[in-house]
Amino acid sequence: MRNLNFFMMAFLVLTIFSCKKAYAPDETADASEIAVTTTDSVSDEEYIPEPNTESYAGLEENPFESPLKTPLSTFSIDVDNASYTNIRRFINEGQKVPKDAVRVEEMINFFKYKYPQPNGQHPFAINTEYSDCPWNKNSRLLKIGLQGKDVPMENLPATNLVFLLDVSGSMDEPNKLPLLKESMKILVKELRSTDRVSIVVYAGSAGVVLEPTSGEDKEEIMDAFDDLHAGGSTAGGEGIELAYKLAQENFIKGGNNRVVIATDGDFNVGASSDDDMLKLIEQKRESGVFLTVLGFGMGNYKDSKMEILADKGNGNYAYIDNIQEANRFLGKEFKGSMFAIAKDVKIQIEFNPKHVQAYRLIGYENRKLNAEDFKNDKIDAGELGSGHSVTALYEIIPVGVESDYVPSDLKYTKTQKADGIYSDELATVKFRYKKPDDDRSIEIENVIADKKTNLENSSPDFKFTTAVSWFGLKLRESKYIANTSSSEIKKLAKSGLQNDEDGYRSEFVRLVDAVN
Repeated sequence: MRNLNFFMMAFLVLTIFSCKKAYAPDETADASEIAVTTTDSVSDEEYIPEPNTESYAGLEENPFESPLKTPLSTFSIDVDNASYTNIRRFINEGQKVPKDAVRVEEMINFFKYKYPQPNGQHPFAINTEYSDCPWNKNSRLLKIGLQGKDVPMENLPATNLVFLLDVSGSMDEPNKLPLLKESMKILVKELRSTDRVSIVVYAGSAGVVLEPTSGEDKEEIMDAFDDLHAGGSTAGGEGIELAYKLAQENFIKGGNNRVVIATDGDFNVGASSDDDMLKLIEQKRESGVFLTVLGFGMGNYKDSKMEILADKGNGNYAYIDNIQEANRFLGKEFKGSMFAIAKDVKIQIEFNPKHVQAYRLIGYENRKLNAEDFKNDKIDAGELGSGHSVTALYEIIPVGVESDYVPSDLKYTKTQKADGIYSDELATVKFRYKKPDDDRSIEIENVIADKKTNLENSSPDFKFTTAVSWFGLKLRESKYIANTSSSEIKKLAKSGLQNDEDGYRSEFVRLVDAVN
């Protein structure tokens, strides 16, 4: 009996050893082959997932403000849309969306809106609309939309593009490095002979795998991507230093100089803390090189680091959850994603206390600026790309209505209200921006009349924008919404399904349907 137990134990040990050997990644294999071997070959019962270490920066919702106490609302534009695609990933997988993963402005700005093209000297047109608020019956909503000028491809400047690609061990998953490589190929197809491309990779250390190459030599660039494999730790700081060095050495004066970082954000060697990355990227911003950050993967996804890089590096940020999203952001919206037509775009609104009892900016919590920052050209703000649109919503509590959200007045607050020639004005909105190669800002101003349209008579874009905001506030479990009905959100979204050539609005309706 003792011998039988011995042989049974020996057989078990040999079996386990054989299984481990069969599933051990081959260091010479392609990353996509490794990913398929290590996930698809193991049954559901045997597979033990890695612990979820995703990180998101905490956000505190913007409160209602009194125009008597806080007359000015100032913020930087945000064209990022990573939050929406990340939320979509959670919902499609049947998971609860983390509150801090929800940035309402990025949900709004994922979608295209039918704003008019600018026809004056400025690179963007202004669109405003004022209507009812469906989640608080005594409130109203003010929509402010900027539409960037759509510059023809042949009129855009030559590009100096440096890809900075994460090939560390954490990228060894099907939805990381393999998807990253295919995504980059979509972008390469859009390049012209006047454009130059370099590739820097980082894992345990950083290195150049493709010296500056003409966009015309697409096969050579594609081959460089195909040769990439995952392994090692993540020297993110070193990679950033090298990528910007290469971008500056090949700087095109008057051109489009940009670093494109593609990673899961899991920096763990060198400058890795959020503060370290912030200081590093702020230094690099002064070089005149713009930044695009592309996020991939799940489980260890570091949204907090990715957003810091984009926000502080004259950049934009997208989360690529599938090849369709790569095709949208890097293919169809290539010009808006890669070519800035204005930088450091700031918005400042002064509300008229004759009509506005309280106001609240929806979203943009980490884009708010001090009132004095508006005219300070040293303060960084967002960029606007060719053909890009940016939308912001304010919830407004009109004078004379009852609301639980109106902030209490202080004892010594002035109570006079504007009248006379300003009696018909709801607000004055000012914009400041710089040309991509200039350090001096230009200011424009627009007056918004106190004229409200009923929600049912508002534009399809207004209805859809409102529905997206409403859903975002619900996911954030906002303390400022009284009505959280998914059926009403869905109904409002469906009434704004016009201008849906690519089906993204219909997809949004399905996402609302999937959340209780």
